[in-house]
Amino acid sequence: MPAKPKTPALPMPALLVPALLVPALLATPGVAAAQAWPAKPLRYIVPFPPGGGADLVARAVAQKLTEQAGMSVVVENRPGAGTIVGAEAAARAAPDGYTLFMGSNTTNAINPNLHPKLPYDTLKDFAPISRLSAFPNILVVHPSMPVKSVRDLIALGKARPGQLNYGSSGSGTPAQLAGVMFGDAAGVKMVHVPYKGSAPALSALLGGETQLMFASLGSSLNFIKAGRLRPLAVTSAQRSAAIPEMPTIAESGFPGFEAITWHGMMVPAGTPAPIVQRLNAEVVKILRQPEFVAWLLSQGADATPSTPEEFTAFLKSELALYARLVKQSGMKPD
Repeated sequence: MPAKPKTPALPMPALLVPALLVPALLATPGVAAAQAWPAKPLRYIVPFPPGGGADLVARAVAQKLTEQAGMSVVVENRPGAGTIVGAEAAARAAPDGYTLFMGSNTTNAINPNLHPKLPYDTLKDFAPISRLSAFPNILVVHPSMPVKSVRDLIALGKARPGQLNYGSSGSGTPAQLAGVMFGDAAGVKMVHVPYKGSAPALSALLGGETQLMFASLGSSLNFIKAGRLRPLAVTSAQRSAAIPEMPTIAESGFPGFEAITWHGMMVPAGTPAPIVQRLNAEVVKILRQPEFVAWLLSQGADATPSTPEEFTAFLKSELALYARLVKQSGMKPD
């Protein structure tokens, strides 16, 4: 008897294929880790001492993540070597979503151009989450200075080349490079006087040891209100809501001028994409809350939410900017 013909196999229902693929997909290490994340507290490495702008913003974001997303986030201050100690610790951490890092222009744009051999690479060792905040600096002078505007300062500087001293929180800091940018744009030769931190630099200006400074708005606002410092202009692209009557340096005759101190959240490179996306969504949500925006303004800063892709593009532009400024200034690591 001839063999009975075999019944042709029916095609598998389309809806069953994804269902059968789910166990295999979840077996992928990155996706499986993201599914269970977070299963323990996250640490947020801040490469600055407690109490500064970066630390305050990191702690505020950590608290919001705890309240809003149920994530337990612990801030870990790891200062040292001009932020290099903390950055190296974050770059070498496991890319499992349990280490966050507080990036800044000092750590991720200036240091890579100032130090020929760093133990981390801004673009290769970190995955950007979102920009967080931008602190505009403000050009302030000692009240004894016979100037009332940026134009007055430039005229005085040209009349006394090399006789204007400006203080900063140290060599290679955003405050020093703001002075480099301004001097170059205005054609004024100024002498840089570095101090070990913004507090001693501000004290020196208040005491008349230096004549001007590109100070952080948050630390100088009370002295401005008390008449102990005279403000001339803010260094951000737009006027600051914290002192809206003060013009920008761009408005004072230098279109395009901008010199800010920025901070942003990063994680070690290789952190699973679903975790990066979740963190971005939660952080952007925080930065768009009216009460959080108002709190940042009270600290002299603006909220700057972004996508990871926008943050990456911003990092590339900052690296290029500070490459030019560091070369132009001739500065060397301390």
